[in-house]
Amino acid sequence: MESENRTEVSEFILLGLSEDPELLPLLFGLFLTMYLVTMLGNLLIILAVGSASHLHTPMYFFLANLSFVDISFTSTIVPKMLVNIQTQNKAITYAGCLTQLYFFMVFICMDNLLLTVMAYDRYVAICHPLYYVVIMNPRLCGLLILVSLFISIMSALLHSLMVLQLSFCTDLKIPHFFCELAQILKLACSDTLINNILVYLMTSLLGVGPLSGILFSYTRIVSSILRVPSTNGKVKAFSTCGSHLSVVFLFYGTCVGVYLSSAASLSPRRRAAASVMYTVVTPMMNPFIYSLRNRDMKGALRKLTSGTSSFS
Repeated sequence: MESENRTEVSEFILLGLSEDPELLPLLFGLFLTMYLVTMLGNLLIILAVGSASHLHTPMYFFLANLSFVDISFTSTIVPKMLVNIQTQNKAITYAGCLTQLYFFMVFICMDNLLLTVMAYDRYVAICHPLYYVVIMNPRLCGLLILVSLFISIMSALLHSLMVLQLSFCTDLKIPHFFCELAQILKLACSDTLINNILVYLMTSLLGVGPLSGILFSYTRIVSSILRVPSTNGKVKAFSTCGSHLSVVFLFYGTCVGVYLSSAASLSPRRRAAASVMYTVVTPMMNPFIYSLRNRDMKGALRKLTSGTSSFS
């Protein structure tokens, strides 16, 4: 089959979650609501951490960065999806698709690495409390963020550059609501062996690696907590990890769910629906998890909102 040169590809078609005209207004309202809640919730977390001096600690510094990444992550996908539903135009330009792919991969990798960094922070706080301030100093915290960002950027750049080398056929329909790498590779006419090898390699390094780090950290944390003699001490130690553990389970649980749905050869539409969990629902839920399970954060948010109300 004669393939088209990649420079001739002007746009892709995002098929979205449904083609039912009666369902589109419901999807638009649902995703707009979730997007606004995500933006507001994460923005409040950032403002609360910035305004409350007692939250100027490594744990909340990483949390504020996670909230910023979640805002950016969702903003990479949902606004374009809402525009496509509203205008009933499913097209996305070739450059726009690659740009969305690049930033999606940057922010999902950053999300993954930040959860690992936060697990390390909890490990140091519980297993080495006397040295916590010395180890988790501002310089190290900033360095961990910069290293995570550098790894995310380089990983996404590598994948994007490899996609640029591909040529595509006449069928440019993506059965998804955003430009996902796996779906783009399926549309290529040229050989994608190197791309697929790169996907498996980077998934192993940046997926399994950080998860192993989180599991190692919590193995040591649990071992350390079980040696605490008092019950109150154990409960207090576990409570400091509860929010982070909930977010980890939510993020990795939904990602594994999407992977299993792909392995089970479900229809592309069902895989796209499963992807909503980690692309939209997880970033929306993170502020609720951290605010509802954390007394300091609830106090800071209450003070922030009351201060805003009195000012207005």
